[in-house]
Amino acid sequence: MENDFKWRRLNGGALESNLKESVTNTIKREHELGNKLKVCIGTDSQVKGSIIEIATVIVFLREKRGGFMFISSDSLQQKMGIKERMITEVARSVAVAYSLCDILDKFNVELEVHADINTDPEFPSNVALKEAMGYILGMGFTFKAKPNAFASTSCADKMV
Repeated sequence: MENDFKWRRLNGGALESNLKESVTNTIKREHELGNKLKVCIGTDSQVKGSIIEIATVIVFLREKRGGFMFISSDSLQQKMGIKERMITEVARSVAVAYSLCDILDKFNVELEVHADINTDPEFPSNVALKEAMGYILGMGFTFKAKPNAFASTSCADKMV
């Protein structure tokens, strides 16, 4: 799944190589600059008529020094209920996290997977909370949901 994504930087420029090489080179460069990194991966989607716009981000946080991100966006032309859409978002994030976890482990970079799912039962996205949490935790990743899931709720949200 991750190989189907087209990745770019926030300025719109394409990555100089495939995702794994770009992440490896990014981590090496940041470590050489003395930066400690944490990576947060999140996905958000919005229904626009009969199309679902979806964006996945890989956010690189430099400890006490800001951050930057890689972005992949796409559109799907299919009908989905809210629960299916939330799980689709989580599946995209998990696929990317899984493809990068060996690299992140090698360089001792902390990883979080962020879900655009509200922990408050009053919100529609909450219907997918238990499944999303189980999926992410079951894959061995750290799980974050709203209001702590900034990679999906703020970063990816701005890209759809």
